[in-house]
Amino acid sequence: MSLVRLKIKGISYSQTQNGAYALILNEVEGDRKLPIVIGAFEAQSIAIALEKEIKPPRPLTHDLFKNFADRFQIVVKQVIIHKLVDGVFYSSIICERDKVEEIIDARTSDAIALALRFEAPIFTYKTILDKAGIFLKFSSKEKDENEDDDSIVVDEILQEGEAVEIESGTSTHGFREMSMEELHAELKKAVANEDYEKAAKLRDEISKRK
Repeated sequence: MSLVRLKIKGISYSQTQNGAYALILNEVEGDRKLPIVIGAFEAQSIAIALEKEIKPPRPLTHDLFKNFADRFQIVVKQVIIHKLVDGVFYSSIICERDKVEEIIDARTSDAIALALRFEAPIFTYKTILDKAGIFLKFSSKEKDENEDDDSIVVDEILQEGEAVEIESGTSTHGFREMSMEELHAELKKAVANEDYEKAAKLRDEISKRK
């Protein structure tokens, strides 16, 4: 079976259900997207790895794993999303130490959070992308009516019955009325308080205005 390389397009949150997130993966040589519903904690961890400006004062769980692996000279070579059963994605982390390769099972969200920290490539099999990959096609009118195309994906997945354990999210409606100076001040405060979910959403709002 042939492998297809994926890149992270971003993390989207549901506009209808608080605390629901989707990690949007995009095939490198194509237009199909692979949306994966994830929990709030994993969304925070991935968002922090994507946003280089957010520096946690203490290592998160995935940062701790990275530090542990570095200390014992373990390298994550790649991540493969290798199975899709009943709407659940299964992944493997390909590691190497002393030129010996090991394969470790992992939740897809954890595997991707680690892949980001090790700058390791992410792959899936073509059969999985054929089955679960989607094209996002919207008219210009629909795009104007929706702030984020990918947020629609999250809602569609949830409506189809995808299950995930989620936590209450932080509303972003109040951020829209803040000035850039206020947003940066709130971002600094959120990081200091280790409220990374709020920090990630603040970064999203700041990025939209750039």
